[in-house]
Amino acid sequence: MIRTLLRQTATGAKVLLVATLLLGVGYPLAVWGVSRLPGLHDRAEGSPLVVDGRVVGSALIGVDPVATGPDPFFHTRPSATGPDSTGGSNLSAFNPEQLRAQQQRRAAVAAREGVAPQRVPDDALTASASGVDPGISPAYAELQVPRVARATGLPEPRLRAMIAEATGGGLLAERTVAVPELNAAVARAAPGALPIKR
Repeated sequence: MIRTLLRQTATGAKVLLVATLLLGVGYPLAVWGVSRLPGLHDRAEGSPLVVDGRVVGSALIGVDPVATGPDPFFHTRPSATGPDSTGGSNLSAFNPEQLRAQQQRRAAVAAREGVAPQRVPDDALTASASGVDPGISPAYAELQVPRVARATGLPEPRLRAMIAEATGGGLLAERTVAVPELNAAVARAAPGALPIKR
């Protein structure tokens, strides 16, 4: 009986050791090794955006910037849960609370951009499911050009060229402007204009 118990304990310990080495050491090392392959490295690291040799964000995460003075940022879609958290709402398009939030966003964006409320595009009013989508419509980016030009001193045609470079999609996918990449390009073009966390 004791010999059987000892044999089973030894077998269990061997299985535990082999599983630990395979799944706790071997598998993570294999995944890490695959992430180093050409073409996968940046994606594995979160698609970092680098300005002046420093990582300033991710190309995959659109965080709506908050300016303390003149606003030199292109803004993303709103988050339903607030600036410090992510998520969308489960409210229908006809829910009074949702309609009220959209009207407040329309007024805020119109005031920030100095345009009539009717000119504010829909994606500036509606929160995405995650609240951190990096893309906005070309119309929303275009709406922000005059304000960003005033705040950064960059000419509007140059900002429009940057928007074109940061725009993807087409044919089968909706055209969107990657705001993190666009803001990084503006930061490189006007180094003193965008306050980047050090």
